Amino acid sequence: MDMVSFVVILILLAAAMLAYGLANRRERVATPELEERLERFGSYDQAIAEATGGNRTPNIVAQQVDRAVRGKSFTETISTGLARADLRMTVGEFLLMRGGSTAAGFAIGFMLGRGFTKPAVGLLVGIVIAFAGWMLPQWYVARRARQRTQHFVNQLGDTVVLMANSLRAGYSLLQTMEMVSREAPAPMSEEFRRVVREVGLGISAQDSMAHLLRRVPSEDLDLLVTAINIQHEVGGNLAQILDVIGETIRERVRIKGEVRVLTSQQSISGYVISGLPIGLAGLLFLINPNYEMGMLKFPWVCMPIAGVILITAGFVAMRKIVQIDI
Repeated sequence: MDMVSFVVILILLAAAMLAYGLANRRERVATPELEERLERFGSYDQAIAEATGGNRTPNIVAQQVDRAVRGKSFTETISTGLARADLRMTVGEFLLMRGGSTAAGFAIGFMLGRGFTKPAVGLLVGIVIAFAGWMLPQWYVARRARQRTQHFVNQLGDTVVLMANSLRAGYSLLQTMEMVSREAPAPMSEEFRRVVREVGLGISAQDSMAHLLRRVPSEDLDLLVTAINIQHEVGGNLAQILDVIGETIRERVRIKGEVRVLTSQQSISGYVISGLPIGLAGLLFLINPNYEMGMLKFPWVCMPIAGVILITAGFVAMRKIVQIDI
């Protein structure tokens, strides 16, 4: 089998794995009792449609992967990341997508590298792009989770005030959270809808709020959860406590916004300075590949390796400098 046939097989394999990963299908497993309890907040079909994005059938390959990685140390981390990003897929489906993007990245990199120089260089380029393909889904999930958490925190101050006014008007805590799930914008309404459904399924309000805090890691939300837990244990005027917490959260969000504006120039400078050497190296490789191939021989290969390490260290240092905790 020649190298071209090998690359074609890899591309077909990557396409098949991506197709399985994007299917995102789950099996309907529910008892009549569970369906009856879910009817308080919506039918089972509606719950499945909201959770998975439509009518779905089982993904056999994803289920096999789920069973293979069940109990592993990284499974909980991936599951938590998917929940924070609000992506309706299992760990197996996510791993299938990462595998497909890795195979596709290697095939594309190999073909690009082989078109300019020797097959050995194509193999090296394929490995580099395959690594990027493996990390790309994780970067996307992390970025989506950060953006969603930021939107949640920005809405939290007004939501706490709404909860305080609702409690002062005579609503219970569960009724207040149900009102937030109806009236608040996403992602606030989505998260509180999950809390209300968990309480309806028999989970305590404290445990449901703890699950919310795990999905949305935020110091501001931690203040709200702590206040609710303390009020449940020792009593007190929860509405008055929430008024104080709401004011604190709004001030923290305002100050963080001002700091983000003041440090935006330094953040952009970090991306530009770190990306310039990489972009210039790629441009020179396209113009004259043989010129840069001399740096991939020993001992000159130490120069690009050291350059990548120093660029990464500088980028991380600049990011740490502009990250100011409040």
